Amino acid sequence: MRSHMSLTLTLSLAAVFLALALFAGWRGARPPDLMKGPRLIPWRPIMVAGALGVIVMLVHAVNLLGVTTGR
Repeated sequence: MRSHMSLTLTLSLAAVFLALALFAGWRGARPPDLMKGPRLIPWRPIMVAGALGVIVMLVHAVNLLGVTTGR
């Protein structure tokens, strides 16, 4: 079976997901500013989604390099 995503695209998406996870982690760790009101963006779930994207892209990159990770 041929993959439609190249290794370059896979690693680029992994870098984007990593940047998203790091940024969301930084924003989620900041103390709340009660003068501005409640936070309207749920940073911690966004951080977890970014980390999940990194893991999926790294597994895909390993598969592209020839390692079998499934059945």
